[in-house]
Amino acid sequence: MKEPPTDHVHSDAFLAKLMRDQLKLSIACALCFAVALIALPLLNYWQPELMARRIGGFTLTWLILGVLFFPFVWVISYVFIRRSIALEEAEAQAAKDGSRS
Repeated sequence: MKEPPTDHVHSDAFLAKLMRDQLKLSIACALCFAVALIALPLLNYWQPELMARRIGGFTLTWLILGVLFFPFVWVISYVFIRRSIALEEAEAQAAKDGSRS
């Protein structure tokens, strides 16, 4: 009786390593977001003169919160998606290379 071919790409080890790497990426992106989210009120509290400075018709607080914060979140999302896809492709390639040897 012939054994079915082993699919290294969907093995438990492959999935566990991929999930661990994606968890690290998720935590890094979440920390980046949390730092930005916490920094704004702290800057307003400790540097009110700086944050009240007007730039382009906005106070610095509103410039950061209303104009720059959403593009910042988009950048974090973009980095997360691109890096996550790269992790999946690298792991799939490593699994394929490992199955050939």
